This record gives sequence, structure tokens and C-alpha cells, in this order.
Amino acid sequence: MGKGFFQVPPAYNEPVKSYAPGSPEREAVLNQYREYYNGKADIPMTIGGKEVRTGKTRTMAPPHDHQHALGQYHLASRKEVDQAIASALEARKAWAALPWEQRAAVFLKAAELLAGPYRNRINAATMLAQSKTIHQAEIDAACELIDFLRFNVEFMSGIYKDQPESSEGIWNRVEYRPLEGFIYAITPFNFTAIAGNLPASAAMMGNTVVWKPSDHQIFSAQVIVDVFREAGLPDGVINTVFGDPAMITDAVLEHPDFSGLHFTGSTEVFRNLWKQIGTNIGKYKTYPRIVGETGGKDFILAHPSAKPAQVATAITRGAFELQGQKCSAASRVYLPKSTAQDILDRVKADLATFNKPGSPEDMSNFVTAVIHEGAFDKLASFIDRAKADAEAEIIAGSGYDKSVGYFIEPTVILTTDPHYVTMETELFGPVVTVYVYEDADWEATLQLVDQTSEYALTGAVISTDRYAISQATEALQDCAGNFYINDKPTGAVVGQQPFGGARASGTNDKAGSAQNLLRWVSPRLIKETFVTPEDYRYPFLG
Repeated sequence: MGKGFFQVPPAYNEPVKSYAPGSPEREAVLNQYREYYNGKADIPMTIGGKEVRTGKTRTMAPPHDHQHALGQYHLASRKEVDQAIASALEARKAWAALPWEQRAAVFLKAAELLAGPYRNRINAATMLAQSKTIHQAEIDAACELIDFLRFNVEFMSGIYKDQPESSEGIWNRVEYRPLEGFIYAITPFNFTAIAGNLPASAAMMGNTVVWKPSDHQIFSAQVIVDVFREAGLPDGVINTVFGDPAMITDAVLEHPDFSGLHFTGSTEVFRNLWKQIGTNIGKYKTYPRIVGETGGKDFILAHPSAKPAQVATAITRGAFELQGQKCSAASRVYLPKSTAQDILDRVKADLATFNKPGSPEDMSNFVTAVIHEGAFDKLASFIDRAKADAEAEIIAGSGYDKSVGYFIEPTVILTTDPHYVTMETELFGPVVTVYVYEDADWEATLQLVDQTSEYALTGAVISTDRYAISQATEALQDCAGNFYINDKPTGAVVGQQPFGGARASGTNDKAGSAQNLLRWVSPRLIKETFVTPEDYRYPFLG
């Protein structure tokens, strides 16, 4: 049959819907939300294309209404994990051999399904089970996941086109093969798009995957499974397992065919996984690829020339959207003494316009609940500590209540100690800490920002002075993998701002770029000689 050099449809960023009062999309997503809320989901694992229910279940509840049962999901034993690995390895035989354009078509169709008939489902599931406002759900679960799928297909095409030069009489070419074995994807609760992208990006390059979503994201993970199934993803390419993370991980990392880890989560867990892989390194057929995006202690640094209204907005949006549960969320802020009071007054004025934290079904709410009781208790303890410590003062917020939902008020701590505990510890919640520096200490503050945190994920400088911007860009080059000038340190867009950080924030393999996809292939160089020599003697032998 005829073949060709195929050009994929140009990737573009999915337009963000407004969900304004009276809009059709607003009513549609609320109807889906209520249908899910009043239903009783029974979510199986998907192994080898089959729904697997073990009868051992765990209940799901919305973080903003934790006494309400949404349904249940089924838990794996070692038997189901072994089945998932076996299914992935069996499926690899056909999937890896499938022409790349056929794989591309599956994920391009998935993107269109998410943009159309599944949009309300993926958004409502994310609102309900992860307590996201409709705006946060739309930019994540719908638009970003669609963008990952579209742009990764374009990046994949570009990778395959990247070929070496050939000299006279020979032809050099590179095959980008999937890794030998299977991939283990571990995904977080806070971004549905990340949950879909980590297994999908590896699968797109011909790999097969065992996927363990966060226990707190399984409701929307099932929608992703449904989308991939309808898009035509063959059985066994992506297998889901739920349950005890230690048991699942032990089974996966002991297997000789384990070939790669795609992870987003906590730094501590990632370090332990890396250590476990290192301990098992002699068991594997190949050296596993390890790709991880972990924590952050992300900063906003305001120069004395910065406009107070711009700094205040960057703090309010950067620190409190999604209740600060973004690895990129602003959690430490450095303000010059000359404008600090003006900036903080504006932040407090912003917070005064917020409703009390509540349900995302009420679309007048800017903040909702944190993900679970453990997160709530941790945040409450740091707020209580700040109330008691002499070097800290809470200037906004500080309320919390878990009687109905895990609600933490957006809280601003002002500290006189640049190394106060909440300036250095990742809290992952709606708490931001501010340190005020003397205007004359700008250069020393640059050094302080760089050296304060073990993380290096995101950061922002806000200034109208181009010399100061250049100085900060140079001085802070190692402490933020994504660096923002005159903006908040959140909101990376696929295809525009590839995302990832270094230091304790991960391997900086830049999700949403070709760099990430290259981690899931093993190139093979083929050199073909057209006229093969038949005499060993070189001319110099004369």
C-alpha cells in the first residue's frame, strides 16, 4: 500500500470558555455536576481493556462536602498489579509496531472528544472530586489536556523528522523506538491534565503503561479512561491500578521489564522512588528513564519600581487560585519597604471581596476546599504556629473549618525573618508568606531568594526597571525552571511555556515540549552503505 510523509494537523491552544452567567456552557456543566453529585459511581480498574472490580472498595467524597458519598472505586491486590504489567507487555508487541500516524490519530481524536462531548464530563468531575472552580477546571481538565494531546502529536512528528545528514554513498537514518519494557505513571490530584498527560505522552511514542492515579483524582481519571477508550486506544496500552501505593510500586519496580517512571508528586516520594530504582538496578533489562516534577517554594520578587496594583494581583491570583494547591503557586513574596504597605493593603482589599470558601457549584466562589483532611490539618497547624510566633504576624485570613468541607481561608503571613518556616517549607495550600526588604538591599535580596529554598520550580520578578529585570533574570537563573517577568508564577500554557524545574523540583524534562517526549524513546541509528568495500587496504598503504 502507498505511504507518505504525513503532516499532522497544526496544533493550537484550545480556547477557554467563559462560563459567564447566562452562558449555555455554564448551565450545561452545572447539570453534569448535579448528575454526578446525585449518582453513585462504581469505578473499576481497567486492565487489558477489561473493567476489573475486586469487591474491595474505598468511598469517594467531595472535599467541599466530605460527608457526601459520590461512589466507590475498587482496589488492587498484587494479583491485579501483576495482571496490569503482563497486559502492558503483551499490548506492546502490536502497539510499538503500529505506524506512528495511527497512534497520533487516537490521541488527536481524544482531544476532539474532550473539546466536544466530554468537556462537561471532565470539567464537572474535576470540580466535584478535586474541588476546583469552573475556571480552574476549564483551564486544566479541558483546555490543558486537549493542548497536551494536540501539541504532543506535533512534537512527535517533529522528532521523527529529525534525521542525521548522509554523506556520499551512505544513508544514515534514526529510528525513535519505544523503550524496551513498560512505563509506570504516577499522577497527582491537583491537575487532571497532568494525570492524563503522563501516561498518554509515553504511550504516544509507542510505549505501554501501568498508571496509578492519585486516590483523590480517580473520579476524573475514569473520564480520561472513557475518552481514550472511545478514541480507539487498544486494550492494554494504558492500564489503571488503584490502591496501596507501596504495594503497587514494589510490584512494578521489582519487575525486570520496568523501563521508565513518569511522576508528578511530592519530592520525598520521588526521592524514595529513585532510591528504590537504584537498589533494584541490577534486576532491569535496561537502565530505566526517570522523569519527575515534584515540589516548589515559588516566589514573587517585587522591585521598588514595580506598580503596586500589579504586584497585588500577582499575589492574589498566584497564591490563592486552586487554594494554592499548585506546585507553581506563589508561596513566598519579597516586597520593597517603600511600597510594601500599599501592596499589602491592595491584597487585603482583594481578599475582602472573596466569599468564604465554599462549593464550586456556587460560581461566585474564588476559593473552595483543600483536597483532604491531612492537607487541612497540616495547613491549620502552620497557621496556628504563625499566630503564636513572635517573628510572624497574620495580616489577612487565618480562619479554618472542616465541619462540612476542608475549608482554609486565604491567609497572608508577614514575617521579619526571611528564613521563617513558612518561607522555606512547601505548604501546598492558600497560605502565602511575605518578607519586606530595604530598598537599598535589592542585590542582597536577589541572593536571598536564590539561596532560601531547595526547590527551583517557578518564580516571578515584577519591575518597570529593565536593568533590574536583567539583573534578576541572571541572578535567579538556577532557582526557577519557569521564570516569569511582570506576571504571576503560575499558568504555563502547553506549546508556549514548557513546564518543569530543577533542584528538588524535579528533572526539568519540560512537560508540554518535545524534550519530554524524547525521554520515552530509545533511538537506533542505522547506517546503510550502498557500495560495500571488498578490499581492506586504504589508499595510504600505497
